[in-house]
Amino acid sequence: MAKPHKTLPPMQFSYPLPYGAILREDGVQFVVYSRSATAMRVLLYKEVGDPDPSRLIELNPDTDRWGDLWSVFVPGLKSGQLYHFQADGPFQPERGHRFDPHARLIDPFAKALAGKFLPSHDGIVRPPKCVVIDDHFDWGGDRHLRRPLAESVIYEMHVRGFTQSPTSASDRSGTYLGVIDKIPYLKSLGVTAVELMPVHEYPTEESDGSKGHRKNYWGYDPMAFFAPHRGYQHGSEPGGQVREFKQMVRELHAAGIEVILDVVFNHTSEGNDHGPTFSFKGLENSVYYMLTADGSYKNYSGCGNTVNSNHPIVREMIFNCLRHWVYNYHVDGFRFDLASILSRNRNGDIVPNPPLVEYIAEDPMLSDTKIIAEAWDAAGAYQVGSFASSRWAEWNGAYRDNVRRYWRGDLGMTGPMATRLAGSSDLYQASGRQPYHSINFVTSHDGYTLNDLVSYERKHNLANGEDNRDGDNNNYAANYGVEGPTRRLPIRKLRRRQAKNFIATLMLSQGVPMIVSGDEVLRTQRGNNNAYCQDNAISWFDWRLVDRNADMLRFTQQLIALRLHQPVLRRADFLTGAPHKPGDLPDVAWYGVGGAPIDWHQTFHSLSCVLSPTGLKNEQARHVLVFMHSGGQPQEFRVPKTVLGLNWRLAIDTAAESPNDAFAETVGPQLDTSAPVVLDHHSLKCYIEA
Repeated sequence: MAKPHKTLPPMQFSYPLPYGAILREDGVQFVVYSRSATAMRVLLYKEVGDPDPSRLIELNPDTDRWGDLWSVFVPGLKSGQLYHFQADGPFQPERGHRFDPHARLIDPFAKALAGKFLPSHDGIVRPPKCVVIDDHFDWGGDRHLRRPLAESVIYEMHVRGFTQSPTSASDRSGTYLGVIDKIPYLKSLGVTAVELMPVHEYPTEESDGSKGHRKNYWGYDPMAFFAPHRGYQHGSEPGGQVREFKQMVRELHAAGIEVILDVVFNHTSEGNDHGPTFSFKGLENSVYYMLTADGSYKNYSGCGNTVNSNHPIVREMIFNCLRHWVYNYHVDGFRFDLASILSRNRNGDIVPNPPLVEYIAEDPMLSDTKIIAEAWDAAGAYQVGSFASSRWAEWNGAYRDNVRRYWRGDLGMTGPMATRLAGSSDLYQASGRQPYHSINFVTSHDGYTLNDLVSYERKHNLANGEDNRDGDNNNYAANYGVEGPTRRLPIRKLRRRQAKNFIATLMLSQGVPMIVSGDEVLRTQRGNNNAYCQDNAISWFDWRLVDRNADMLRFTQQLIALRLHQPVLRRADFLTGAPHKPGDLPDVAWYGVGGAPIDWHQTFHSLSCVLSPTGLKNEQARHVLVFMHSGGQPQEFRVPKTVLGLNWRLAIDTAAESPNDAFAETVGPQLDTSAPVVLDHHSLKCYIEA
């Protein structure tokens, strides 16, 4: 008689790390890499605030070393155990060695940290303690959402800043759990992914335990790549941030929202020659960092050191880290900060087909993830359009600059604007990529908010304490007559119209739109375009704006819905200017104000186009008609003769008052094609075929 079929439990999504503190049934296996160490110790602590270990375990170099790996099993230890490593070895900076037998070292593979840098009265750096973590978590069947990149709308946000303001009405403000409280808002906005500014561990004080002159708010200063930042934890249990981060991801996925992490593999917070030793420097300095011939640090990051990302050991660490976040935390993708550093070899030279960049793209364990490059670095490398082939997407800096300049009214920008609207084929087509490899943005965390882009012409960064020297001076911004806030109604109306123009352009462009948290409600940073150290109201999301600027929020919601409803706005292939079959209109056609094909050699501020659904196998696909005018006076347009016979309904009018400025599903007023279409100054209209 056959045995009854047994239902198997769902497969647990997990990726066990080969290094670090590996939890076993009856203890913990500690594994750490060091080629040049002469001795290795594990320091165990009872409490987070203990300045010194309660137990020291000396590894035997004869029995506890295998090649360049040091490993020891300690029975009886459990999840939650606190620890550091400590290594002896040569201190020869000129030869790349910086071992310190007294230094307490963060495990490069630590899954969580607890506490902070403690006061250093005896000169010994006491960094946050590593925590042994049990990776098991009840995911409830959660898997990656696998939304195609072309179908995405990305929302860049800071975990703490999103809910830290007292206006958030969250009793878990500034935390991973606080984000959960605001999922209904994110869902109502319509975004498909959140891109979280750095959540891996970074220091919140100086290495001697002092507060420091300027707080690192953004988090672009990593010290433990595998560990979610303890500062965003709601509870107080050491390592509890691991569970809370997973809860956040699970609930975002349940709402249909993907999670993309901003990762910083280009430098660490150990700094330059004068910086502290609390992790990589004290284990194998010359492997983890790019060094000059005399042992000092190469600085392609602008932050004091550069991670040696194409060294095989470091490359393996980065692979393990990415897989760890994908399989143990279910994140859906990564945005790589200063990614051009990943294209530098072990000597710091930019090389074609860099191993790390290729391996990330081809790694079968990462094939479901989105990979996005900030394709430049602080040493002059600029690879927008040429960073890589295959499936790498890029933050499109050219899109940002061209769109800003067009709407500011700069001459000669109509052609570049058309190219950006069409998906930036000039940058991505030659390398075999597609429009969705262009991450289109007008603003990001680094620079003005959307409100400030149309309110300030000069940066106002004095609050950063650097005499306004920091931050970019070339912003392509305009204030329209007054610097900063004003009561003058015409200026305020124009600023809001320009903000709508930017949102509309983003949502009408081929490629993937990214908006910054708060831009949809006109959040301001008071003209600060480099608020990296502003953990205060300058950076926090002010939730009162949701009501105060409800019209702008509604406009953004309607346009996101419009984009996701209309496949013609998010093609997977580049536009050709030709029909896909006889009798169809071209997939795109460009026109001047008279309705005739555009003359690209003229100097003008006006542009119109027709996007056709030709070649798209989707019943929702419709023709789209767009008029854009960045001049200072009203402008008449004629509807092109090729589409006079179509029934057009208004979808967007940036010059109109809410709710007549945006209609998500072609329910707006019908267009009289026999009459001119009049655009007010600095405005955009879009019509959808009914």
